[in-house]
Amino acid sequence: MSTSSGTPESWVSSFCSLLGHEYFAEVSEEFIEDDFNLTGLQSQVAMYKEALEMILDVEPEDDEEDEEEEEEEEEENESGDPERMTARQERRHTRMASDLSVIESSAEMLYGLIHQRFICSRAGIQQMCEKYELGHFGFCPRTNCDQAKTLPVGLSDIPGEDTVKLFCPSCLDVYVPPNSRFQTVDGAFFGRTFGALFLLTFPEYDLTKRGASEMLRGSSGGGGGGDGDGARVHESQYETVNGMYARNIAPGLGVGRLYEPKIYGFRVSEISRSGPRMQWLRDRPDDMTELDEARLYAELHPDSDEDHNMNPNSNTSGSSRRLVRRRPPGNARLHRNQAARNGSPMNVEANGGAESEL
Repeated sequence: MSTSSGTPESWVSSFCSLLGHEYFAEVSEEFIEDDFNLTGLQSQVAMYKEALEMILDVEPEDDEEDEEEEEEEEEENESGDPERMTARQERRHTRMASDLSVIESSAEMLYGLIHQRFICSRAGIQQMCEKYELGHFGFCPRTNCDQAKTLPVGLSDIPGEDTVKLFCPSCLDVYVPPNSRFQTVDGAFFGRTFGALFLLTFPEYDLTKRGASEMLRGSSGGGGGGDGDGARVHESQYETVNGMYARNIAPGLGVGRLYEPKIYGFRVSEISRSGPRMQWLRDRPDDMTELDEARLYAELHPDSDEDHNMNPNSNTSGSSRRLVRRRPPGNARLHRNQAARNGSPMNVEANGGAESEL
């Protein structure tokens, strides 16, 4: 492939530009050429060497079999047998086409497994951050999430088990992509780590903002950089719980964010035959500071400090603490009998209770 400017397009760029591959980030050649990043992948991908050469746009080296075939072709050309020449050429083209298809599928598998590791690196997660800001991953289909932006994740790290899913940070649930072209992408190419790692790396995103409205605001503002500052939480405005902003912990759940089935205006009871079940799974406390257990413990126990927790034997309250010596493991009676029978090597008397002749 080649671009409009005439420069040839790399295999990685052409793969990411295919229909249905919009979720993928372009892995840099430096990351692929580092053998440490490819540890363990050789046993998972067939024709690993050829697939890696295809990804890096490296011309494959001629094998000994190809050289032997070329020598045989030269001999046949000298002999002048057209039937044998035609049959050999057809057989060679068939084998090359089958090998090429296997190498292409192996290259896609290898790139997907490399991609799973790349998006968890600093450079890769930054690329996915830009895609997230531009809304390339879509929005949550749940009504009470107000079109919160989603992240592509996998339910397994093993290829072939499940397709890619969309994780919503607002309701902490996963959904099938709405477009069918994404339902053929392997979920292992994104893995189970990326979604949670993204939220820990970028905790400043305001998940309570309506995704579509923020996209329109960013495009109308002429910033061209996605959400801008409108979808980010300022540190001085909101309190944090265990290092996370309280308003960003499952903002799509809790009171007022759950659907309540009603009949003629009356809410259906949970104990009825057709009532809602297990709504506690989507429950959320009104005051998220209730989840800050470290702060609550410090308020209930103001006398305790960190040093006391780290060293319970330290004398912090001024009163002496009695030390209890742990008994050695094993049977205590057996230890006493053995000590009485053998005695101590430091004893001046003879061992075993015998009288000394000195």
